[in-house]
Amino acid sequence: MTDRDHEVVLLMGPPGAGKGTQANLLASERGLEQLSTGAMLRAHVQGGTELGKRAKIIMDSGALVSDDIIIDMVRAELDRMRPIRVLLDGFPRTTVQAEALDALLASFGAGIDSAIELVVPESELVRRLLGRAAAEGRSDDNEDTIRTRMRVYLDQTRPLLDYYAVQGKLRSVDGIGTTGEVFDRVVGALGAERA
Repeated sequence: MTDRDHEVVLLMGPPGAGKGTQANLLASERGLEQLSTGAMLRAHVQGGTELGKRAKIIMDSGALVSDDIIIDMVRAELDRMRPIRVLLDGFPRTTVQAEALDALLASFGAGIDSAIELVVPESELVRRLLGRAAAEGRSDDNEDTIRTRMRVYLDQTRPLLDYYAVQGKLRSVDGIGTTGEVFDRVVGALGAERA
């Protein structure tokens, strides 16, 4: 098995950028398993695994699950993959997590191939999220709370974008357009040689 057999893609974007839709399409198109930390946590808790029991205690207390537990869950998922072909959604969220992920992937002879950032102007994100809130009857999602979420995302994510940019792995993609148009840009940013 060579490094060319592995493919690890990170998809990033603020709430409302269309990340979920693009992640589903990309995972299907490139034969990648989509790993979402939220889904992993729920599966471990529901399955009653040792990691799930540790996570449930923390979650029930209202605290955030530690990086160590998240990394252990990612390790468990990667350990069953040969080769490692994965799309990471929602992880890493910090440079500390990114460094731990790099070390973990290296232990499997793999690494992040590309970090794709979906770029959408804040005004469009607000419009999309207000529309989604109205459709879902979520009165708590008003323009002020949405803009606050945008600022929190940018504050937390900017160092991570810089981290991958320095490594030459960050690809910023225009997230405006039809689902198909954005998907074509994402695939173009990844390059056909890995498909």
